[in-house]
Amino acid sequence: MWKLLHIKTLDRYIIRKFLSTVFFSMLICTLISMAIDFSDKVQNFIEKPATLQNILLDYYLGFVLHMAGLLMPLYTLIGVVFFTSRMAFNAEILSVLNAGVSFNRLLKPYLIAGGLVGLLHYALNNQLIPERNKLRLWFERSFVWTDQEKGKSSQVHFLTGPDTKVFIQNYNKSSKSATGLRLEKFDGNRVISLLEAQNATWKADPNIWEIRNYSVRTFDGLKEYYQYYPTPRDTAINLNPQDFIWYHNQNEELTSSELREVIDRDRRRGLPNVKSYEIELLRRTADAFTNVILTVIGLAVAGRKVRGGMGLHLALGIGIGALFILSSKFAVSFASSGTVPVALGMWLPNIVFAAVAVWLVSRAQK
Repeated sequence: MWKLLHIKTLDRYIIRKFLSTVFFSMLICTLISMAIDFSDKVQNFIEKPATLQNILLDYYLGFVLHMAGLLMPLYTLIGVVFFTSRMAFNAEILSVLNAGVSFNRLLKPYLIAGGLVGLLHYALNNQLIPERNKLRLWFERSFVWTDQEKGKSSQVHFLTGPDTKVFIQNYNKSSKSATGLRLEKFDGNRVISLLEAQNATWKADPNIWEIRNYSVRTFDGLKEYYQYYPTPRDTAINLNPQDFIWYHNQNEELTSSELREVIDRDRRRGLPNVKSYEIELLRRTADAFTNVILTVIGLAVAGRKVRGGMGLHLALGIGIGALFILSSKFAVSFASSGTVPVALGMWLPNIVFAAVAVWLVSRAQK
């Protein structure tokens, strides 16, 4: 593999140092975050009927992966700054540059290793982390944050198809029943039929509802036909009880393919929370690319031997990482509010810090 990539001894040395330091920093930071989280939730673990398997496998395995996906760029930056600063302090980088290796050539193994971390981050973000988040969030909702459930239960409007609209006056989540159901079918801008039911109860998949005391109006030009049905009837409505329940972090438990399906479905229904799913989908790709940008910044910052040594480099690295996370939060807020397009908002921090990386490389020790 190394020969195919034309990787030399120096490249292998830097890549090994890069990957080992990044994953070591991830391990240390993860252990610290687990200790803090455990101290915060230990009372819930004791009081609620959660088993040891629930805590260790369902929750903390997902928690570790969630933190890795959330902070992987920061781990990468800290790891790069740490081992590069040590190389600079030991005059290894200066020796390499004096041997005739250009800074751009020195950048090659960093880009390869940063790209490998970015690919791993991308794979975790799109598939494995959401799968484990299903269990993590189930645990939190069952044993820790039991009041997170949100949603709308009165005056609810849904577009269940391109030509079908549903209105529900009131919905009871515990009994999965609705009152004041109205099902409207359109032909262009014209209503062709109107079903009104006093009561409706969800029975089973695929989206079977039992409607009672219902009437049907059909329209043919200026003519209207009305018929009342007192006998209950099962009918298929593209609506299920989960459409009335919403959690603020439920987009984290959907894989990228599931996110795309939900985005398409909710757009057709005219639901307001599509933007949060779009932000999550774009964030997963943007965060993976961030690893490469922060790798370049880490090399440019820590590659020069300075009087402050490793401590100064680490302080600068952590400061840059904190600034990036802060800018990412602002970008999410701007994208959520519609101030900027979602795609631009999620990629704006990368664009800005890529420009910073180019400037730092131009000023780096050659």
